[in-house]
Amino acid sequence: MGAFHAYDIRGIYNVDFDKQTAYKVGYFIPQLLSTDKVAVGRDCRVSSDEIHGAVLQGITDAGADVYDLGLTTTPAVYFATANYGFKASVQITASHNGPEYNGMKVSTENARAVGYDAGLKTIKQWIDEGRPTPVAQKRGEIHQMNIYEDYLAFLLKYKGDYSNLKIAMDLSNGMANLFARSIFGEQPDYLFEGMDGRFPNHEPNPLVQKNVEALKDLVRKTGADVGVIYDGDADRVMFVDENARFVSPDLMIAVLGQYFLVERGEKGLVLQDIRSSKAVGEYLAPLGGEMRTWKVGRAFAAERLREIDGVFGGELAGHYYFRDFFYSDSGMLASILILNVVSKLKKEGRTLSQLIAEIEKYQNSGEINFRLEDKAGAMDAVRDMFISQEKPTAYMDFDGYRVEFPQWWFNIRPSNTEPYLRFICEATSKTLLEEKIQAVRNLLTEKFGAR
Repeated sequence: MGAFHAYDIRGIYNVDFDKQTAYKVGYFIPQLLSTDKVAVGRDCRVSSDEIHGAVLQGITDAGADVYDLGLTTTPAVYFATANYGFKASVQITASHNGPEYNGMKVSTENARAVGYDAGLKTIKQWIDEGRPTPVAQKRGEIHQMNIYEDYLAFLLKYKGDYSNLKIAMDLSNGMANLFARSIFGEQPDYLFEGMDGRFPNHEPNPLVQKNVEALKDLVRKTGADVGVIYDGDADRVMFVDENARFVSPDLMIAVLGQYFLVERGEKGLVLQDIRSSKAVGEYLAPLGGEMRTWKVGRAFAAERLREIDGVFGGELAGHYYFRDFFYSDSGMLASILILNVVSKLKKEGRTLSQLIAEIEKYQNSGEINFRLEDKAGAMDAVRDMFISQEKPTAYMDFDGYRVEFPQWWFNIRPSNTEPYLRFICEATSKTLLEEKIQAVRNLLTEKFGAR
């Protein structure tokens, strides 16, 4: 079963997992998390209804009650889990993946993520060993639960006055459709409205630039101050500036500092993932934000933000985490707060691109993938090559390696699911950046047969 990953259960439906797997996941969740009540939501994918039916049958056969949240966003399920005191929840979604994919995101008390090491591994073992799934003497019941108004009211508490802004917004035919007009009204020019789990206009992954082209065109056509694009389940959001330039999502962590650290005066710890630009921490430090770096993925980031009681945090992949939101991520909340900042900038006669120019100090490679088999050996070789040449100013050895030097830094980390090494680096000049990338390319090609 290749669908069990570090952060969730996900894969091509009826290839990597099927409805029998979904049934068993549903059946074992009450036992794993010691509860007799499970909240369940789902996205609009074509296969979500069938998986939903299997999960609900599994939970009720185990003797637990289901609180069915219906079609909803992943962050709304986090909200329900924490706000109403559930000890278990499941969102049926494959987030940003294409329409052939589906999966399940499992959470426990206070919306804490249940990743592979926190419980999904146990469920996989129980399934693999053929643990029996007898129907309980008293089957559970299914209760319909509508949380729409409560979650909407929560989000609207953060909304400022955007009447001065021209906004372009791509809903990606995904779950952001549920809340966008209720929050932003008629003000934005919308793209790809209507939930359609076939995702006919583009895959719901805004990190892939071809999926953002329509939004960029709309920004140019309408003269928008900002473009906003959500992924399929609305836990991620990304932005385009007024010049139709895609803004690297890690830089938006720094933009959020304008809201939390400046406007609200909440000085404190901020979290970034190990791939994030060094410029983010450097920008936030004088505003009162002290940067912490941690592993990639919600299962790690949300838990780490909780441990350090950080104010907020974010990832290169467009997830943004908030102490105000149970240390969890919400694309809709992030967009509300970013638009607050852009509106304030415009009132001051400034643009989003001008703020990004103040933040962005380095030349960045973006994530480069090398296909090879000996991931551990290759990572060590890259690390050792550079450390033998120059003394590091910082060294991190979780989630691969992040090694910083006076003029540049790199992160090299293995893919959890594919034979890839992911490399990213940043330098004070384009020449230095290209020199380091070429050195890595040469080493991995010659010694490890990378392609």
